[in-house]
Amino acid sequence: MKKTATKDLLAGMVTAMPVYSKSGQMILPVNTLLTTQQISRLEFYGITWVHIQEDAKEASNTDAPPQEEFVSYSQKVRKSREFHAFKVDYNKKTQVLTSSINDLITKNTAVDSNSLIKQVSSLYSNHLTSLSVFDMLHNMRQIDDSTFAHSINVALIARMLGEWLHLPEEDLDVLTLAGLLHDLGKCIIDDKILTKPSALTTEEFDEIKRHPVEGAKLLSSQDLDIRIKEAALMHHERCDGSGYPSGLQGSEISDFAKIISIADVYDAMTSNRCYRKGLCPFEVIATFEREGLEKYEAEYILTFLTRIIDTYMGNSVLLNNGSIGNILMINNQRLSRPLVRLTSNEYVDLGKHPELYIQAII
Repeated sequence: MKKTATKDLLAGMVTAMPVYSKSGQMILPVNTLLTTQQISRLEFYGITWVHIQEDAKEASNTDAPPQEEFVSYSQKVRKSREFHAFKVDYNKKTQVLTSSINDLITKNTAVDSNSLIKQVSSLYSNHLTSLSVFDMLHNMRQIDDSTFAHSINVALIARMLGEWLHLPEEDLDVLTLAGLLHDLGKCIIDDKILTKPSALTTEEFDEIKRHPVEGAKLLSSQDLDIRIKEAALMHHERCDGSGYPSGLQGSEISDFAKIISIADVYDAMTSNRCYRKGLCPFEVIATFEREGLEKYEAEYILTFLTRIIDTYMGNSVLLNNGSIGNILMINNQRLSRPLVRLTSNEYVDLGKHPELYIQAII
């Protein structure tokens, strides 16, 4: 047998030893004929290597029956021409944004609003084809989770939410620019704090909480729509007064800041960070369902949830019991708990099974 890195595993290889999670749970028994589905499970559980049988003779001793190859929805997306075109275009836009922000901070260069809006608007319109923007963004997670990528993601998500709210085109452009510039203040926070892998001290968290004020200061002299500056200052405020930096409530918060806050939280929670792995979108949706009406503008959060859930129809998902399937139907009463058709052709209504939940989109 040989020790093989998980990233190098191929369907058809056979395990030479059982595979266990870090908590001691058996994920795969010995003599398992690997499928793409099972390799996806190993990647999700953070398994870095597996003992594999070395030759066909050794592998032929297994009693494992042939299994149908499983190709997940995400794998189909990542193999598509549309995704590869989006990835190239996305990386170019990230470089442009990085350069523009650095010039603004170091040289106080005027923000070229038209150029930045055009960059993101074209990224949005050029790739809204047979695959949704959310499909694209979800599959970019493993490629780029930088602050600048986050800003582009927020701009794209906010623009889409603005469309769902039927905002006029000129407002969509302003909202897009607000998304691009909302986290500007983070660029002057000590990078050691932003990238700290362990828990922040109270003092360190207070330092991070300065970034909305610092961002607003950087934008104060810029010839920009006031709603962009308000979004930079208020995107961490919450309607129930629990946010920062000023503990504003309800109507005290700018409408655009309320939209940016939803896009910002959704992208931040589903993205990988140095101190944690990104959460499953359905876990974030469940969080919004529990506390969204208190913390966020009701019209905005309800529109966001009812529309974003549709973007995950047909996606392949991993349940917490290890089962894999595809989302078949949305439960309008519990958006985070849809009907799933398993690879075994069984149907699981998560609304009727509180012990089960979607652990990952794969």
